[in-house]
Amino acid sequence: MNTRRNPKEASKRGAKPDSTTKSQSKSKSSVRNSKFNDKSKAKTVTPVKPFIVSEPSELLPFLLTHITGHGRNAIKSILSRGQVSVNGKVVTQHNLQLHSGQTVAIDKEKPIQAEEMIGLTIVHEDDDLIVIQKDAGLLSIATAEESELTAYYQLMEHVRLTNSKNRIFVVHRLDRDTSGLMMFAKSEAIQQTLQNNWKETVKERSYVALVEGAVKRPEGTISSWLKETSTLKMYSSPHEGDGQHAITHYKLIQMNRHFSLLEVHLETGRKNQIRVHMADIGHPIAGDKKYGAETKTVGRLGLHARVLSFIHPTTGKLLTFESPIPKTFLKYTAPSTTPAPATPKSQQ
Repeated sequence: MNTRRNPKEASKRGAKPDSTTKSQSKSKSSVRNSKFNDKSKAKTVTPVKPFIVSEPSELLPFLLTHITGHGRNAIKSILSRGQVSVNGKVVTQHNLQLHSGQTVAIDKEKPIQAEEMIGLTIVHEDDDLIVIQKDAGLLSIATAEESELTAYYQLMEHVRLTNSKNRIFVVHRLDRDTSGLMMFAKSEAIQQTLQNNWKETVKERSYVALVEGAVKRPEGTISSWLKETSTLKMYSSPHEGDGQHAITHYKLIQMNRHFSLLEVHLETGRKNQIRVHMADIGHPIAGDKKYGAETKTVGRLGLHARVLSFIHPTTGKLLTFESPIPKTFLKYTAPSTTPAPATPKSQQ
């Protein structure tokens, strides 16, 4: 089963996808200047009818027993909209374990607004994993030198709304200034399953890259061995077998004499692989000063994770998520058009 989904069709839990220069600059500014306590507060539930838990049970079966006149799907919708609270705290997890003496309340009038997330949108969430679209400017996870708001921190807060013991686990990362699709696991077991079987699990992982100059070859493959300098900059070693083997495939989407838009598929997933390989062929990614770019026009790194397709580690189903190409990428690579000559006034 192939489930192709577009983040535009997903429920918005935070900032809109990074598709315009305006939204990019706003997101980037918000992310870098926000403190952890700047997020808007979720509304509290107004109980309509409280139920006291008499014996241990999971939340969904409990609701099915106590709420009459509603089917299973309807009650799941009530849960997902944040209309259920346990001991006054909004919950959305259908398999949350209830304990005797707890109070479950349902507000059928007003859906609860989830906390605003900055610089990311949740595209898919289930009991095992979360798929998000990250804006350019948001860190995936903090490093030893960074203490800013991150995707990891916000998602950790999100899953702890249902249970303070819940956690998320990093599966892979995107650079701060790369936008697009990425996923996190909800347990260490799922994280290890995904990471240990990455090549077999991930069926497609493609990017779009806005690069400097006109790329002459309509498609190609770049293969090299990558190494890292003491200043943490990656480079292609001139010696075969010296470093980690990296293979990148690209295909030209559109171009003009200033910029080219490429569809990029990774055969391997090395650090800064696309950025190094684009520089290697003389077309560094726009805005990537670290790897030789000279242009600053775009205002961000010209790299976007567009497609993520993988076999779900629990269900075995193929899930495919696709994100729109940022409009700025399309704008800067639009083919040049020659304006039609003006018609003489004598012929008008």
